[in-house]
Amino acid sequence: MKQFDWTLFVSLIPLLGAGLITMRPFVGEGGDYCFNRQIVWIAVSLFVFFVFSRVDWRFLKTSGLLLVLFVFALVVLGFLLVFGKLVRGSSSWLDFFFFSIQPSEPIKLLLILILAKYFSRRHIDIANFKHIFVSGIYAAIPAALIIFQPDFGSAVVFVLIWLGMVTVSGINKKHLLLVLLVFVLLFAASWFFVFKPYQKARIMTFLNPLGDPQGAGYNALQSMIAAGSGQIWGKGIGYGTQSRLNFLPEHRTDFIFAAFAEEWGFVGVLIIFSCFGVLIWRILRNAYLAQFNFEKFFAMGLSVFLMAHFVLHIGMNIGVLPITGLSMPFLSYGGSYMVTIFAGLGILMGFRKHSQGALQENTLVEFLGA
Repeated sequence: MKQFDWTLFVSLIPLLGAGLITMRPFVGEGGDYCFNRQIVWIAVSLFVFFVFSRVDWRFLKTSGLLLVLFVFALVVLGFLLVFGKLVRGSSSWLDFFFFSIQPSEPIKLLLILILAKYFSRRHIDIANFKHIFVSGIYAAIPAALIIFQPDFGSAVVFVLIWLGMVTVSGINKKHLLLVLLVFVLLFAASWFFVFKPYQKARIMTFLNPLGDPQGAGYNALQSMIAAGSGQIWGKGIGYGTQSRLNFLPEHRTDFIFAAFAEEWGFVGVLIIFSCFGVLIWRILRNAYLAQFNFEKFFAMGLSVFLMAHFVLHIGMNIGVLPITGLSMPFLSYGGSYMVTIFAGLGILMGFRKHSQGALQENTLVEFLGA
């Protein structure tokens, strides 16, 4: 297990613990359904993580499996538009009696792998604009299907994954500005022809959360109150009034950061930020040590994926970004997202195990410790 990144793994433990403690019910709060289910999902995720870390995933560079899985994923997303389980106005879920799956989560990981393969095979002539366009199609098709579910938050993550990976691939800066201009135009068109009324309301509420404090602005306002009321040291575990008394909606999922900040305060938030920072550092470190571009691009895409969820979730919890309903990595309740990110980290460890760079790093560590 010398090639295993134990620093990365240890950084996950406080994050998982923070999520469990925040969603754990206390006296008078009712059942502990989410808490118990989350423990099961963490166990499943860790199993996937360690199994995936033992696989040599480099075969994906030359295999056609990714394309087959991508086509299948598009079929699943199309199926969801007709037969998906409706949850909070969005048909994003497949119901399997005892549990439900949100397919958009593993498809994000699939997109990272596909783009990593595409950019690694065309790294020399990536400055050609056609590669930016073709790679954008890979992200645009699933993002469009997800918007129609509708799930605007996940669609944004797809775009950010593509934008982050195409940026580090060596894109011409003029082309990047052109791409950003296209995004602005697409957003303007979406406002008139795609966005649902409640999505427009969320954006307007973001601009003026006090405009409708009992209606569209309620969630944003309660979230800001919860996050701010924790102050420096927090109110203490189990004493978060906004979440424990159910003033803060969805405090185990969409607003778990605000619930955590209320009970743990600024000090607790710093701990979470530090652990997440270590995680991203280790992912980028593995990208630097990777032997081939495929592994490098995958690690970069994985870091963008996690940072997108992290920043967007916290942003909507503290009122600086519109509410999108995205999960907080490792803290929020939910199995699909938890298993997906641990699968991604497992693939990263699989690359590391079979990478010459990892062996070089371990050799250096052993030499300095000798």
